[in-house]
Amino acid sequence: MAKKRIDMGHYMATSEERKHMQWCINNGIKISPFAHSTYEWYIDIEINGKKNRSPYLYKKVQIWEEIFKFYKYYYKKYGKNTI
Repeated sequence: MAKKRIDMGHYMATSEERKHMQWCINNGIKISPFAHSTYEWYIDIEINGKKNRSPYLYKKVQIWEEIFKFYKYYYKKYGKNTI
């Protein structure tokens, strides 16, 4: 039985987005896609061991844009003055 190829699209994060992501990772904020199907994903966010899942489904490429928006949100909320 052959596995279906999953295409989450391609997204090139800016250096600012990568800075937000790195800060979150270093401070225990984990943001990741969670597959609903081979074409749609939720976003999981884990902070201090507490995990939440977005109520929305995202398509390819859109999933990455939204993940980086979350990274920016948490960076601005908790960490922008710490770097």
